[in-house]
Amino acid sequence: MGDAPLVQMRGITKRFGGIMALDNVDLDAYSGEVLAIVGDNGAGKSTLIKILTGVYQPTAGTMSLDGEPIAFTSHADAIVKGIDAVYQTLALADHLDPASNMFLGNELTKKVFGMTFLDNSRMRTETERVLMERLGVKLKSLDAPTESLSGGQRQAVAIARAVYHDDLRVLVMDEPTAALGPQETARTLKLIETLKAQGLAIILISHSLDDVFQVSDRIHVQRRGKCVGVVKTAESNNQEVLGMIVGAKEAA
Repeated sequence: MGDAPLVQMRGITKRFGGIMALDNVDLDAYSGEVLAIVGDNGAGKSTLIKILTGVYQPTAGTMSLDGEPIAFTSHADAIVKGIDAVYQTLALADHLDPASNMFLGNELTKKVFGMTFLDNSRMRTETERVLMERLGVKLKSLDAPTESLSGGQRQAVAIARAVYHDDLRVLVMDEPTAALGPQETARTLKLIETLKAQGLAIILISHSLDDVFQVSDRIHVQRRGKCVGVVKTAESNNQEVLGMIVGAKEAA
């Protein structure tokens, strides 16, 4: 983890009509770190990361990447700057094979006698390479439809699609273990640790404090649209974080 944050969000406020979804929130994320964002439903977690990834624009506040001011009008803008997300839905086309999903909308092509064709062979090779080199994952078959893969394997394909871009620097993961069993959850948490070791800044949104305490370095707690605290994972525990989430200190 470097001295200066890779991502800085300052005074982020977001209103939807008369509803204050975020109220003056600050966030720092460092390269080679897993920052977990936790909080109850409606705490502002998803709104915050959708602002970071360009899906929403803030009502007020500023963001910077490596000290340079950034402002996005779309998710595509964020990807160009090296910020991407893997959402809980994964956005995979189940009837397509993993390689087709990996390059969906960005298919590789080749010219044959002046005509353009899909380069299926290269897409397969690249998919195999990225899964193995970046994630340490080898699928038994790249021919089977994605719907036939396990939950953890589907997660790996969605992550591979994001990390295929060499300039990726920040990866947001929204509830990556929500629908997974214990073994698949363990594999997905290992993928997160693998990406962290490659120097990415990982921002993890999760309702599972067990997962959060297993892989995160710091925990950013949201409550009712505000950040109510940031703790170092190694210096905290479930009870303290849960207390921040439910506002135990406020009630005391």
